[in-house]
Amino acid sequence: TFNEAMKGVTINWSLPDLIYPDLGPGAPAAPRNTKKHRQQAEFARPSNYFPNRSISQMAKIGRGRLNRWKDTLTKIEEQYGVQKNVVLAIWGRETGYGNVKIPHDAIRALTTQAFIGRRKDEFREELLVALEILQAGHVSRKRMASSWAGAMGHTQFLPSHFMKFAVDFNGDGRRDIWGTIPDALASTANYLRQNGWEPGKAWGYEIRLPKGFDCTLEGPAGARPIGEWLDLGITRTFGRQFRGDRLQENAFLVLPAGTKGPAFLALNNFAVIKTYNKADLYALYVGHLADRIYNNRRFEGRWARMENLRRNEVTRLQEQIAQAGIDVGKIDGLLGAKTRAAIGAYQKKRGLRPTCYPSRSLIKNVKSASN
Repeated sequence: TFNEAMKGVTINWSLPDLIYPDLGPGAPAAPRNTKKHRQQAEFARPSNYFPNRSISQMAKIGRGRLNRWKDTLTKIEEQYGVQKNVVLAIWGRETGYGNVKIPHDAIRALTTQAFIGRRKDEFREELLVALEILQAGHVSRKRMASSWAGAMGHTQFLPSHFMKFAVDFNGDGRRDIWGTIPDALASTANYLRQNGWEPGKAWGYEIRLPKGFDCTLEGPAGARPIGEWLDLGITRTFGRQFRGDRLQENAFLVLPAGTKGPAFLALNNFAVIKTYNKADLYALYVGHLADRIYNNRRFEGRWARMENLRRNEVTRLQEQIAQAGIDVGKIDGLLGAKTRAAIGAYQKKRGLRPTCYPSRSLIKNVKSASN
């Protein structure tokens, strides 16, 4: 299996997230990719992730897919407890409901990442599982297309996720996430349920924050019953009310742009979506698109103008805030909830107006304070 899979495989220098090797003195330089890779959308400016016209169109297509696959989705929801619109939203986000061409050869992508990627050990394991998938005959080598990170099929399963969660929903004896839509959608629902999805529960709610609200309360560590959030002055958008039976549910605050954008209370199902993709923006997109498949209404909150910071700038900012004695979480150049809350804590410590989101003026302030 290994020999057949590796025939003709060469390094794919075009992939993102590679660390170019030092081939030693006198050796030829490693080829450099002439394409400039954009920063992953999940880690760029939050406002860029939610273009209203595009999401409205995705919701419209989703309603069409709902009509086309309603019977299948109803059976999936009955078996796994995951709502139809949520499964559709993941399908839409991952491959445009199957319309987006998946660009890479999975074995070549995984081999390259396992050899010179930033997460070699992780990708080495995924490569080994991909070889097991080929050996078991789940898919042919030719059909094994993937993303740059080795995610495959209509809803983009990593090889390890395929082995753990893929199901044969149409009963033909095969778990075909590549060409059989019922299998792909049911596999996604099974993944979510096995990772803690709570049937009948929402992913979260868009909310309004009262003036001067403490944005450092963001994150799972600050979770509390919805009733307590109401006591702190938050309200739902568009004049909606929380149902009385929801007030005891634990929820945590999500501010993807700090005080410079829409605000949300997230429930357990939001955290489950994040196991599919760890970025807050991804989970918000899936939840928002799922909502809009049923009710095509955009966020009430608006995004302020924000600078697009490079990952190395954010990494340095994290390092300097950590040196000031504030916990930023993992220093990785990514603006997760813990880093955003830490930025707000630093701003309060320095007597600045807390926004819980970075800017170049803040970077200068932090740099001058650390010198």
